[in-house]
Amino acid sequence: MQEEKWRMAAAQELNGLNGVATAATLADLDSREGEGEATLFGNSIEPKSLNLHKEQILSHFRFYWQEKFSEPNATSMEIVSPVPKYNTTSKFGSIRAIDIALTIGPNVSSKVVGRAQGVYVSASETEIDLLMIENIVFYEGRYNGSSITTMGRNPIFSKVVRELDVVGGSGHFRFAKGYAELRTISSDPKTLDTAVQYDVYVYHY
Repeated sequence: MQEEKWRMAAAQELNGLNGVATAATLADLDSREGEGEATLFGNSIEPKSLNLHKEQILSHFRFYWQEKFSEPNATSMEIVSPVPKYNTTSKFGSIRAIDIALTIGPNVSSKVVGRAQGVYVSASETEIDLLMIENIVFYEGRYNGSSITTMGRNPIFSKVVRELDVVGGSGHFRFAKGYAELRTISSDPKTLDTAVQYDVYVYHY
């Protein structure tokens, strides 16, 4: 009985008719059983069904990542403290949640065109070396509501130019790939508030 319920549910899903399982759909489902159960939830499709037959576009975005540690309205918050022995050195083990304004110019008062939302982890015992995972969400123009996902190593003091991988995206950036170059342009020694120039090069459809 349970197997029959599962078979009916799978047929309804395949048919896509608001829960109506037709005899033809059930017959098609039966014909697939010999191919293995995997075909019930994963099948090959034509790239053009997702507009992947179109030529890819290479886009360059430049904006400024405005990390604010100081109150009020801090945009970077520690959610896990570092391992105590590294508290005054590399901050190894600490995790920060971020919701950072992205501005069109280097000044923190410039127009906000998006947010960088995610986390970064202090991942080295010997230096300030961050593992960063963030969604870059745009608020302006044709890309409003679309996002680019970046991930990678960010050794903020040992390299002038660092790179993050573009590993995907949403909206206009589905199937995105590329990289981002990061350059720190200012950092306040008292508050630690920091501005970073991002140059993102991304292939997308």
